[in-house]
Amino acid sequence: MTITATDPRPRERAEKAVGFADRELPFPLPPTFDSVDAEREYRKEQLADGFKIFSRLGFSEGVTGHITVRDPGEPDTFWVNPFGMAFSRITASDLVRCDHDGNVVEGRFHVNRPAFVIHAEVHRARPDAVASAHAHSLHGKVFSTLGIPLDPLTPDACAFFEDHGLYAEFGGVANDVEEGKRIAESLGDHKAAILQNHGLITVGKSVAEAVWWFVSMDRACQAQLLAMAAGTPKPIDRESALKVRRQTGGHFSDWFQAQPMWAELADQTLSTS
Repeated sequence: MTITATDPRPRERAEKAVGFADRELPFPLPPTFDSVDAEREYRKEQLADGFKIFSRLGFSEGVTGHITVRDPGEPDTFWVNPFGMAFSRITASDLVRCDHDGNVVEGRFHVNRPAFVIHAEVHRARPDAVASAHAHSLHGKVFSTLGIPLDPLTPDACAFFEDHGLYAEFGGVANDVEEGKRIAESLGDHKAAILQNHGLITVGKSVAEAVWWFVSMDRACQAQLLAMAAGTPKPIDRESALKVRRQTGGHFSDWFQAQPMWAELADQTLSTS
């Protein structure tokens, strides 16, 4: 789906982010919509694409993992993957919409209870979070066993410096609503959280943002695990880490950095069609 933005503000943000205004941008700008229906379809297509990206990166494991996006017309409901369907096979028409009480209000499939328990409470606590992503990615779940936050070891990791929570408990599979509330509380107003012995969760103002932060955080976990195995890592100093976070950790820069993943997905889809 291709939608062209008519609002000049995304262009202005893009020019500020990339540092030049006299060249063409090699990606579409954040779209604007003339109807709720158009925005809903766009969000659903983005969500289906997000699952395919997760699949290609090896983030699927059995029936675990979920990405959600808030419905633009009924923001107290959200779209999520159907329980048991492979990430690689999910299309927009397969998605299920449920409310914050776990009731399926649209769609023909069941919803994984942990998906409702975790994401309903995150969306309830964070009205600004349009999308949320959680999966049992290898490096994220290994790092989560350490019970420590990410250190600012690289510029990529600086995006999460003092901007991710740490949930220090593990009570089994997240089937209890109270567990979802505790996870949402640990997330706070951050872009991400590390869930003890469980994995990562990220949020964003779009599916692209939530997916990008998840991918980036998992790689930051991998980098820190490798650095710790090799020796004693030297973190970036706080002032520099905060400066880099301001440069790379904002709501437009994360959307911007996600665009190559969507372009690669489109190319791969065309090559196999």
